[in-house]
Amino acid sequence: MSNIRAFTMPKWGIEMTEGTLAEWMVKEGEGFTRGQTLCLIETDKITNEVDAEYDSVLRKLIVPAGGEAQPVGALLAVFADADVSDAEVEAFAASFKAADTSVAARKSEAAAPQPEPVAASAAAAAPARIETNRPISPEALKLAERLGVDLNGIEGSGRGERITYQDVYQASRPAAAPALKGKLDLPLSLESFFASPLAKRLAQLHGIDLAGIKGSGARGRVSKADILALVRPAASQPGSAPFVPGENRPRIEPMDKIRKVVARRLTESKQNVPHFYLRMNVRVDALLALRKTANLVLGAKASINDYLVKAAALALVRHPAVNIQVHGDTIHHFPHADISVAVASPKGLVTPIVRSADLMRIDQLAAATRALIEKAQAGKLAYEDMDGGTFSVSNLGMFGIDQFDAIINPPQGAILAVGAIARVWGEGEDGQGRFESRLSLALSCDHRAIDGAVGAAFMATLRGLIEAPEGLFGS
Repeated sequence: MSNIRAFTMPKWGIEMTEGTLAEWMVKEGEGFTRGQTLCLIETDKITNEVDAEYDSVLRKLIVPAGGEAQPVGALLAVFADADVSDAEVEAFAASFKAADTSVAARKSEAAAPQPEPVAASAAAAAPARIETNRPISPEALKLAERLGVDLNGIEGSGRGERITYQDVYQASRPAAAPALKGKLDLPLSLESFFASPLAKRLAQLHGIDLAGIKGSGARGRVSKADILALVRPAASQPGSAPFVPGENRPRIEPMDKIRKVVARRLTESKQNVPHFYLRMNVRVDALLALRKTANLVLGAKASINDYLVKAAALALVRHPAVNIQVHGDTIHHFPHADISVAVASPKGLVTPIVRSADLMRIDQLAAATRALIEKAQAGKLAYEDMDGGTFSVSNLGMFGIDQFDAIINPPQGAILAVGAIARVWGEGEDGQGRFESRLSLALSCDHRAIDGAVGAAFMATLRGLIEAPEGLFGS
């Protein structure tokens, strides 16, 4: 079996415990070569491409794409040369055991008492196995087999109409019986009519005389439908149909790995990090004019955001007390500015990092940022693209947002929120009134490590670099 190899869930980073196989690039029975992309695996932070380390054939696919999350070390597929028999591949897959790295799991397994032998009668009473081609989670299938639930009548609420554990549980519950409370005494005048009890109740509630009504039920019995047919037209205006509310059934979409992590981190940040905010407006007329000239000279396509990231990086180097990370009771100071740029990707908010932004020329910074944005849009950011960072910039100005306050991205100590550029009437240095372009900025700071005066000094330096942008090319 020297030519048979196990392909298992890899481990990227200390915190990774599981991953989801998002897409297979190689089909079962298909050969591949070293360096060829085999699959895409989605973790809590990234979606990564996995490349082949050797030439082989995907002989058996264990975990299909889009299935449940698999723990690190779980068998995903079996690779083997074409001359290896199918029996050997099946035997290898059946005998594979993933290494359990959990110390607590090993301790509890060793301390747990051995179960008693299962009686023959209990084995005979085992739940019937359900065979289905519909997408269903393993736990949901187990529950359906145990409770004897018919899957044909269940509409899956998961991704791709996948049947979830909750769907099976709801289907197993008995239908709720309506609780009709209160007694409605019927007059003796209604007792003589050949009508259903509900029809008589409705007739009394709506003041309808049953005399002369020809019933549509068996042997001319007046039914509920006969009474409602008389009630509904009277309730509506002449010539108009009664209003019928549209079905407002939600489309349930589970959070993917990245959105779950973003939600958890932002919740922890707002709960545990004492935020305070510093806001100001800066003039950007000089920056807008310089950008046109500089882009022509450098042959670059740097955006306003690229210039703002460069200005923030230079201001961070001049104010190292803001260029920090907070880890428990310690503050980590950094000599260079690694700036996380907030990007809205198809899988949610991600923050890839432009490293050593203070050392880059503006054309280099623009190219690096553009490459990270393209990777984010394609869902191909790697772990190292988002690991770390000393400061964040989040820009919603392109959406017309005047101003907003951003949530700090732990363990960083601050984040800069950038709003839209607006034309406002202001007074120039010569005392004359004129229209000028102004940009709103808001700095969110972690008050455990950054004092108000420190943040204000940083914002003053940032304003100076934006309003006199020639300084962006001197460092």
